[in-house]
Amino acid sequence: MALLSDLINLNLSDSTKKIIAEYIWIGGSGMDLRSKARTLPGPVSDPSKLPKWNYDGSSTGQAPGQDSEVILYPQAIFKDPFRRGNNILVICDTYTPAGEPIPTNKRHNAEKIFSNPAVVAEEPWYGIEQEYTLLQKDVKWPLGWPTGGYPGPQGPYYCGIGADKAWGRDIVDAHYKACLYAGINISGINGEVMPGQWEFQVGPSVGISAGDELWAARYILERITEIAGVVVSFDPKPIQGDWNGAGAHTNYSTKSMRNEGGFEVIKKAIGKLGLRHKEHIAAYGEGNERRLTGRHETADINTFLWGVANRGASIRVGRDTEKEGKGYFEDRRPASNMDPYVVTSMIAETTLLWKP
Repeated sequence: MALLSDLINLNLSDSTKKIIAEYIWIGGSGMDLRSKARTLPGPVSDPSKLPKWNYDGSSTGQAPGQDSEVILYPQAIFKDPFRRGNNILVICDTYTPAGEPIPTNKRHNAEKIFSNPAVVAEEPWYGIEQEYTLLQKDVKWPLGWPTGGYPGPQGPYYCGIGADKAWGRDIVDAHYKACLYAGINISGINGEVMPGQWEFQVGPSVGISAGDELWAARYILERITEIAGVVVSFDPKPIQGDWNGAGAHTNYSTKSMRNEGGFEVIKKAIGKLGLRHKEHIAAYGEGNERRLTGRHETADINTFLWGVANRGASIRVGRDTEKEGKGYFEDRRPASNMDPYVVTSMIAETTLLWKP
């Protein structure tokens, strides 16, 4: 008699050319990922060859009940680390039956910005540092923390090892390998300052692919924590008090910044970002005011400042960039629950297209 695990791990290619495609989209809150699967007649590697699909938008807070159909447009394909074989994960965006992007579809506008010839010519690279907190499922309290209590103060946990410092490493490593398997350009992981909090980095990725890859990585993380019976939180300040918040620091460079004389280009770009500070803060994630307090490696939400190697700044420039006179900078303002389509395209728009 086959066990459940045997059936889950069946290799479909032994008996059929058909594959399973898991269509993934962002729900009505802007952070809730949804997905459903369909059978396709054979392997597919080009999103444009995939059929569009639909779902009940009234059940995701994205359409009224009397006109509930929302259409899924496939945009990016990743290998499925759960079903493996030729099965795929498909990142989709969302439209009305008439072909208009629905309000929660932030990818559509981002793609317009990244398709602008002035942006394409500059080849914007992104590296996103996604922080998150693992919570115990039934009490919604950080993994490893005593129920209703607190561990020792921050200090030993950042990049820490040991059963009294690092909780959830099996989940973190499973996610790391699953993302590599899927074809996501995940570049690293580490334990964070607050115990139970971790980070993974995606990039360098060019243009719209940064958003596609980060959303796919978030989806895989949610699926792995589902299996592990743990809840993942992207709240920017999950625990009040003397504990670090969770951000999504966004590293950015253009071709001009990476070439000789790039540091001057970087400084001009940072100047533009400073002039649009309020607009960026408004788009950088809900609840960010609880995180950007001027403490715990942040700049105050109402203050814009930049510096070299300054982790208390809005924008940090690395020592290597200053020394070499070219490179990249880090926007430290985005919250962990930011939409990468919004943040990456807004940085490109402000630095490359906006005229002060």
